Amino acid sequence: MRYAIVIEQAGNGYSAYVPDLPGCIATAATKAEVEHLIHDAIKLHLAGLREDGAAVPPPSSQVQYIEVAA
Repeated sequence: MRYAIVIEQAGNGYSAYVPDLPGCIATAATKAEVEHLIHDAIKLHLAGLREDGAAVPPPSSQVQYIEVAA
């Protein structure tokens, strides 16, 4: 599966979350580190859902950029 993630600069580091998986988040000092951690967080989140017998939400979020004049 391929989930969309959102990475934001947060103070001196970065945070990431998965819109299709509420509560699945990660924080780190660098962008590369937060990307690695959110990957692990997604795997752990999905394993927890399966262990609890809950449905795994299919990826449905889409990312698109729109240009606007400044």
